[in-house]
Amino acid sequence: MTGPSKPSDRASIRRTNLGLVLRLLRDSGPRSRARIAADTGLPRPTITNLIAELVELGLVEEGESERDGSVGRPGLSVAIDGRSICGVGLEINVDYLAAVALTLRGDVVFERRIAVDVRAAGAEAVLDAAAALIREADAAVAAQGARIVGAALAAPGNVDITTGTVAFASNIDWRDIPALDALRARLGRDAPPLRLENDAKLGAVAEYLVASASDIHDLIYVTGETGVGGGIITGGQLMRGARGFAGEIGHMPLAPGPDGHPCACGRRGCWETMVGLGALLRHAADADDPVHDPSLDVESRLADLRSRADAGDERTLAALARVAEDLSVGLALLVDVLNPRAVVLGGYFAVFAEYLLGPVREGVARRVMAADSGGCEVLPSTLGFTAPARGGAFLALDAVYQDPSGVAARP
Repeated sequence: MTGPSKPSDRASIRRTNLGLVLRLLRDSGPRSRARIAADTGLPRPTITNLIAELVELGLVEEGESERDGSVGRPGLSVAIDGRSICGVGLEINVDYLAAVALTLRGDVVFERRIAVDVRAAGAEAVLDAAAALIREADAAVAAQGARIVGAALAAPGNVDITTGTVAFASNIDWRDIPALDALRARLGRDAPPLRLENDAKLGAVAEYLVASASDIHDLIYVTGETGVGGGIITGGQLMRGARGFAGEIGHMPLAPGPDGHPCACGRRGCWETMVGLGALLRHAADADDPVHDPSLDVESRLADLRSRADAGDERTLAALARVAEDLSVGLALLVDVLNPRAVVLGGYFAVFAEYLLGPVREGVARRVMAADSGGCEVLPSTLGFTAPARGGAFLALDAVYQDPSGVAARP
């Protein structure tokens, strides 16, 4: 015969149920207590107690009345609040650092990007700047009466999330850099809980939270910057692979051999040498053109190129047409292998969506084995260059969704 549950067991069940309710509100939106009980299968009295605790923690709020189709008085609608806590995402890119602080309900409290030639600056200087950005975000969050509960670093290349190490990032020339330990040392006792993840994977997380509202749970996020990265969501879950390196699509050898353009990874003909930002710039402008200057903000350089395209500049338009053709080749391979509902194009691909989407969609449809591109849509990102940093902020907040009671334990 089973004896009564221990206090530790009851506490564990309570934490699990708090997380269950909070994730439901995140994923499905505001709803009445009755609907929450129906959706979770938990008894109404249990839901009442859980909601009361989440309100006390400042994580949910009760608002306007909602009718759930039943007879009687409408119930109060329960929604995510969480204005008092923030997660920070910080992206290290080839030519900039970006930081975003988001509340639990996704409101932007802080956003900043600084132009940095990361490869030339070196890891120590870049991590100094990254720590300074986290401090700046912390001050901005505190000024809003909130606090940071976690931060996630988005880095290019192969990252080891268990050790917090950037194992190899060819475009910034980092190898075996203990990024999280270095940040903790710089931030000292002020360091929030820190996590590390690949930048494109975090971009995929951010895009999925947008796409899932349209009932899309299988997608590939492809970002076009100096490198080309990919994040894969299948069945609503991020695909990581055996060692966490899944998604390095930029190094698919689509033009190997002596005629392929040299890649920063040491090989030739990688896909990113054909469709990355460097390829677009190489085709669109001479080497001494200001659009090649890494000290200038990437969005201002792309705005310059966009103006040329809008004005009908033949060289710029030809460069975009070439990128579109090469982009469709790689995307068709990915669609054949993974059969996603959507491919989301981020980075500079989204900036030039008006010029790229039509020919890319046509090229993918022409190459994919299944009819109608296997049901896949090619879509532009709505988040632009902020997707990886936003994904980092969402990742930093994930601990709250897993164990909401832990918020009270943090100083």
